[in-house]
Amino acid sequence: MKLKLKKHWTMGRTISQKFNTAFLQDTNKLNKFKIVLSNKFQAFHDLNGEGTTVESNWKGIKEAITSTCHEVLGHKKWITVDTLDKIQERRNKKAAINTSRTRAEKAKAQAEYAVVNKQVKRSIRTDKRKYVEGLATTAEKAAREGNMRQLYDTTKKLSGNRRKPERPVISKEGEVISNIEEQQNRWVEHFQRTLESITPTEPTQHRSSTHGSPN
Repeated sequence: MKLKLKKHWTMGRTISQKFNTAFLQDTNKLNKFKIVLSNKFQAFHDLNGEGTTVESNWKGIKEAITSTCHEVLGHKKWITVDTLDKIQERRNKKAAINTSRTRAEKAKAQAEYAVVNKQVKRSIRTDKRKYVEGLATTAEKAAREGNMRQLYDTTKKLSGNRRKPERPVISKEGEVISNIEEQQNRWVEHFQRTLESITPTEPTQHRSSTHGSPN
């Protein structure tokens, strides 16, 4: 059984942004979020005063919250709080280079920046590896338990293709499936049939090597 995929560009849609809100459980991150957001609200109020419309107020609030999330939380869920702290330390070291007044100060700042930069890269690689290993473990568990929906969702995260143009699944009738839940159901059906077709009915060594992939 083969699933037909067709490129399906979606125009005029607003891409939802998901931020790593789990960081708000960390007291330091939560306090920083509150401070940054408060400053942005104050700046908006000082700039626009009292004579603003409901629409402009909402737009300002939305932009303040979104920009604060970008600045404090970030998008990548697999980056830990410790790594974010190192990234902030690297920013501080970079700023120290730019504000150095003498060659000696600049050389010292550059050396410190190089050390922190290596730490950041190492920490990011560690976070990403642990995240991928966790997803792989989840996928293996889902496959063992026959949880095709969780297997599909986890595989989708591992592939990292969520921001590419949509490629909806084609139904048995040859029609594009645009509904997310219906797409998942179609994939579940596909995975179930695929697993059934590759389940060995005899010892592996007796199977012919000429057999191809299931259609």
